[in-house]
Amino acid sequence: MMSYEAYMSQVIQPMRDELTRNGFQELRTAEEVEQTLPNQKGLTLVVVNSVCGCAAGLARPAVVHSLNHSTKPDHIFTVFAGQDKEATAKAREYFEGYAPSSPSFAIMKDGKIMTMIERHQIENNDLQTIANLLTSAYEKYSE
Repeated sequence: MMSYEAYMSQVIQPMRDELTRNGFQELRTAEEVEQTLPNQKGLTLVVVNSVCGCAAGLARPAVVHSLNHSTKPDHIFTVFAGQDKEATAKAREYFEGYAPSSPSFAIMKDGKIMTMIERHQIENNDLQTIANLLTSAYEKYSE
């Protein structure tokens, strides 16, 4: 019989792959987050991935679509809420002023949070609107 962890790992692997095959680097431990996020120069996008329906139907497709824009982040990372709990908790320490939200997108510049696109902005919008929120943030903070 398969353990719950092994089962969940199989179920969520495609959700991880949707981002990693599009260039996102997974941060799976608190140490990886600590070594990475505060030290990035330029514009960084962090996707807080999740298993919920709006992550699959909207957040992941929209964020992948947003990377076709002429202005895009210098660095793209992802943490998985509910799966890589320590990494997600550590990442959220850098999202000062924002409540935990998944899925969500953090836009950081030189290691500091600039803005978040939170779950409530994702689940009530269509893919193009979400991609536009992202690309507008890329343009605003890449200067």
